Amino acid sequence: MRLTIHDDPAHRWTLQELASLVGMSRSTFALKFKETVGTSLIDYLAQWRILLASDRLKNSKDPISVIAPSLGYESETSFSMAFKKIMGSSPRRYGRRRNPVSVPGVAETA
Repeated sequence: MRLTIHDDPAHRWTLQELASLVGMSRSTFALKFKETVGTSLIDYLAQWRILLASDRLKNSKDPISVIAPSLGYESETSFSMAFKKIMGSSPRRYGRRRNPVSVPGVAETA
């Protein structure tokens, strides 16, 4: 069984690795991915990780220090910067809100 970015979001996925998994060149895979999904692989992966993080911030008591590395971020700072860029607020502020926010370009269910 091959893992995907949905199965292992913390993995350091590369375009080359994913292209190899499906038997394509990097450039062909990148083009097909963007045509199919509507965004680049890197942007999609970031959005997927932040969607998972937002769910955990709302529905678990896990601290940011646990959530960040579990989703592939090397530091709370890099996680917080990515979270704010995608969600429009810091993870701490988001975790205190009760109204969910959708992530543009990422479906609510996986």
